[in-house]
Amino acid sequence: MSTQKQKAIIVGPAFPLRGGIANFNEALCRAMNAAEIETKIISFSLQYPSFLFPGKTQYDKGKGPQDICIETKINSINPFNWFAVARYIKKQKPDFVVFRFWLPFMGPCIGTIAGRVKSGTNIKVIAITDNVIPHEKRFGDRAFTKYFIKRCDGFIAMSQSVLNDLKEFTSTDKKSFLPHPIYDIFGEKVNKSDAQQKLGLNSNDKHLLFFGFIRKYKGLDLLLEAMADERVKQLNVKLIVAGEYYEDAAPFNEIIRKNNLEKNIILKTEYIHADDVRYYFCASDMVTQPYRTATQSGVTQIAYHYERPMLVTDVGGLPEIVPHNKVGYITQISSKSIADSIVDFYTNNREQGFTANTVIEKKRFLWSSFVDGLQNLHKRL
Repeated sequence: MSTQKQKAIIVGPAFPLRGGIANFNEALCRAMNAAEIETKIISFSLQYPSFLFPGKTQYDKGKGPQDICIETKINSINPFNWFAVARYIKKQKPDFVVFRFWLPFMGPCIGTIAGRVKSGTNIKVIAITDNVIPHEKRFGDRAFTKYFIKRCDGFIAMSQSVLNDLKEFTSTDKKSFLPHPIYDIFGEKVNKSDAQQKLGLNSNDKHLLFFGFIRKYKGLDLLLEAMADERVKQLNVKLIVAGEYYEDAAPFNEIIRKNNLEKNIILKTEYIHADDVRYYFCASDMVTQPYRTATQSGVTQIAYHYERPMLVTDVGGLPEIVPHNKVGYITQISSKSIADSIVDFYTNNREQGFTANTVIEKKRFLWSSFVDGLQNLHKRL
């Protein structure tokens, strides 16, 4: 006699909303369905008011995923909508609901939905907490975060640092550390020379990659200062900056100007569409993440998929994901430390060895393992 299929709902952004969290939710939904958990996503009709969104647009172009169910229902600033969404979820009768929590602003909205879903039901609420203490602090952060966390039954963190941060808000032991799985959603690996040709790069040059939205905490300024190091300049290294500015571009441009780096920096400072992501990673010798603060990062997991060496700073969960001198470097938060590692990488021809190790290491980050961990947590609730 067959057991009844489990049913779940993911609450969080998905297509046509863009960005790493939307990509993650879609991949998780796919993996849960593959594990025989009937899953769909309930996403936002309004995610951020314009004053909270620093980019040009919150929406992606093109065709959305055809193999998963995405329902666009949530208005983040309309309490009447929150009540309606909670009623809708209760009617679906899921065994559990997975809420993505990445920003305190979302606390009132998804906290209200979670609380009302739980009221009078056996539905369990599990939170995937990307950040509990935000990178960029605002008034009300702590109260909004506490409001949401009080309404959850269990928690998943993708870094030990976030797991520790949760202790400030809850004493529960119903929480699990599950590493961020690999992003395999941007297509298969391509030959480096083909990727460079696609992007119009000179195959005789050396290429580093900085990828993703540009915000102060991501430390692009430190990386640009490292590129100004005379030792790095002599190596003829080019830095590809691929991603949209979420900050004023002027300070970064000033570093480039004052250090005469115009010929060393390749600026692709617009939103990189999904179809083009693989070319940037495959064209590069090493992926750099000189972050000042971090929890976990989807960029490392794209790099693993494309078997690219990585340079990360010693912050948050990044050292847990990138073994030092095995798949890349863990540096201090300083341009000198970053430059030292870039010089070592090229002068000692580390690319081949690091690349071989990424093939081994990436086996730790399977989506099936993440879903298993999610199910195990649900059983404990």
